[in-house]
Order: sequence, then C-alpha cells, then structure tokens
Amino acid sequence: MGMAAPVYYSANMVRALPDDGNRYETVHGELLVTPAPRAWHLEIVIRLVEAIRPYVRQQRIGHLLCSPADISWSDDTLVQPDLFVVDLEEARTMEWAQMKTLLLVVEVVSPSTARYDRFTKRRLYQEIRIPAYWIVDPDRCAAEIWTPEDELPRVERDRVTWQPTGATEPCEIVLAELFRPL
Repeated sequence: MGMAAPVYYSANMVRALPDDGNRYETVHGELLVTPAPRAWHLEIVIRLVEAIRPYVRQQRIGHLLCSPADISWSDDTLVQPDLFVVDLEEARTMEWAQMKTLLLVVEVVSPSTARYDRFTKRRLYQEIRIPAYWIVDPDRCAAEIWTPEDELPRVERDRVTWQPTGATEPCEIVLAELFRPL
C-alpha cells in the first residue's frame, strides 16, 4: 500500500481549519502548525509592541499589528507574523486582503517555531522583499536581522535599530531591556 500524497494547502483551506488553539499558516502549500505560544513569548511580543507602536505613530510611516493575522500574497500563502508594520494606507482599509506591503516583520522564536521562522518564513519574507525581518530569540537574548539580500543574518545582542524609508530617526530597542525578567 502506497503513502497518500501530501496535501497542498491553499490559504482558503487554512482559513477553514478549526479554531483549536493552534496557529495555522501555509507557505507555498506547506502547512505550518504551531501550538499556542509560551507566556514568555507573549511578554516579549507585548514589550515589542510597546517599543514600536509609539515610533510608527510618531513617524507616520505605517501601522503596527499583531497576530492573529491573515497576510496572504498568493493562493498558497497565508502567514501570521507575531507583529508587523504595514503600509499606513493599506492598514487604513482594515481589510486583510489589502495589506500586502509590510515594512517590518518580527517573529519571536520558540522551540516549536524555530524551523518555520528561520527557514520557511524567512525565505518567503525575502522573496516578497520585506525590507526588515527580525527573528527575536528570548532564549539566546539575541535578534537575527534579515533583509531581502542577506545570505546570513546579522546577529544583534545589544540593540536592534530600524529606520524605514521616510522616517526621520531610527527606532532603537535595547535588548537587555526587552529581555529583562519580570
């Protein structure tokens, strides 16, 4: 008896999956399933929102949103970045289908998401030409910074800096503060 052919998941198939506490995404038809995040993961996401949201508002360069999300560039791709800055005009539509231009994507890596964040989704974000992709690693107290052209990440242990086109000053996040204990 042969093995069943793998299912090639479309974005619509993923949208139809049950709301069971898992996060479902698809990248070029590959289904990515991750469990609910750890509490420390959520704490880091909240701290990042607190650091980035005032910056994007002051600079008027985009709008910060968080997962759960429904970002899709094709029929076989749907991702839910932990947090991302979307073009302000696209964000104003308040329609996921209109949000295509992401200025920054941040994934907070955990053991269950490391492969997807570092390989599958990273390659997608580079292919889509997301200008800045951060993989924040709370276990290593570091951040990997990727651009579309990078073959290897720039690993930061002190601070991450982001200055998108149109911004008059950079956003700077001190990693010791981001990873401080409660």
